[in-house]
Amino acid sequence: MSLPTDDLNRRDFLKIGGAAVAAGASTLSSVRATEAQTTTLPVAPPIPLVRIGMVGIGLQGGSHLENFLKVPGCRITAVCDVRQERTDWATQQVVAAGHPAPRAYTRGPRDFVRLCETEDLDLVFTATPWEWHVPVLLAAMANGKHGATEVPAAMTIEDCWKLVESAETHRRHCVMMENCNYDRPEMMVFHIVRQGLLGEILHVEGGYLHDLREIKFEKKDEGLWRRARATKLDGNLYPTHGLGPIANCLDINRGDRFDYLVSMSGPSRGLYDWAREHFPADAPERREQYVLGDVNTSLIRTVRGRTVMVQHCTNLPRPYSRIHQVQGTRGMFQGYPNRLYIEGRSAPHRWTDGAEALRDYDHPLWKDLEARAAGAGHGGMDYIEDYRLIKCLREGLPTDMNVYDAAALSAVVELSVQSNASRARTVDFPDFTRGRWRSFPPLGIVGV
Repeated sequence: MSLPTDDLNRRDFLKIGGAAVAAGASTLSSVRATEAQTTTLPVAPPIPLVRIGMVGIGLQGGSHLENFLKVPGCRITAVCDVRQERTDWATQQVVAAGHPAPRAYTRGPRDFVRLCETEDLDLVFTATPWEWHVPVLLAAMANGKHGATEVPAAMTIEDCWKLVESAETHRRHCVMMENCNYDRPEMMVFHIVRQGLLGEILHVEGGYLHDLREIKFEKKDEGLWRRARATKLDGNLYPTHGLGPIANCLDINRGDRFDYLVSMSGPSRGLYDWAREHFPADAPERREQYVLGDVNTSLIRTVRGRTVMVQHCTNLPRPYSRIHQVQGTRGMFQGYPNRLYIEGRSAPHRWTDGAEALRDYDHPLWKDLEARAAGAGHGGMDYIEDYRLIKCLREGLPTDMNVYDAAALSAVVELSVQSNASRARTVDFPDFTRGRWRSFPPLGIVGV
């Protein structure tokens, strides 16, 4: 992976060309000479059998572990969690699948460092609470491993830059595992966009609108940590589920990039109401103070002038939605419920039902993997996401999402907080690619 030479900014004084770094880092190179001539996307030598260390084996981490046990060409050889009962469970799953027992790391919240330093691994995968994503990824890359993380990859701009710089310095992949990129409707829409059926894409909308009040107040799993963020930050704390798929339709970091953002939040009511209705007057939950607005709306403009609306709402009663709207010059798609309009193909001024659209425009990867993905997390998209990561690592291909995508999508967290705190002041996106978004090739349509 070559280091950037254009659009230098304040970060470029950091030893990006130091001899010690060059001597200590493994060289990332393209598998095919022709590929090396046509792309500067990060690639690494192929790995026939991907050895994985899992850090954080809760609900989502456990789901990924079960997927990897079914994906060809990988082995889970190390597991890490602060709870030994979870590493015991993981060990049982690995052995039951016919593989050797993984080495377990359970000596506290930073035992992942020992895992990264001592294990002979290709990939470290983290599904920990948000604040641990960056420390785990940095430890992995510093010790010669590729890194993959649940979403968001980072919560601050500073940490986004740390991931970019570490990936470039150590020549390692750093992938944010945005599973909604692989949901069937989202992949269908991407397939439609790639065929040009919606014309030029001008506006997109996405969000994470999910009633999480009961989960946030549980005394287990996400309830142990997720609610705490609502006492500290007011913005879009979880942007990537809605933003990832529509960013792909806009070729973000591959011909366009996010330029600037404005954001505003409404009042905070939902968590107060839930605590009052479900806890006695003397409960500590009744004394918590929340700053997170129940509904945050952010608008993003890209360098090419396209517009993006992304929302966050997890504290109010409502059915689940990620909005998922893609508007082009020849038609549009709207999700929840799914419906499609293509000028010249749909009946004038009438929607085509989502099920009918899927019959005509289903993504080939879903057709290929539907049977294998059956029963996997989140309707099967988690399996397809994990399958693609391992396939790219095994074949030495660029990963579907790279460190620049992880940074750009995760940056919405802090940028939305900054803008909202300043009466919806415009805030600029950093260019994490340092200008290379102009030449990075777009994502293609892939199959098995």
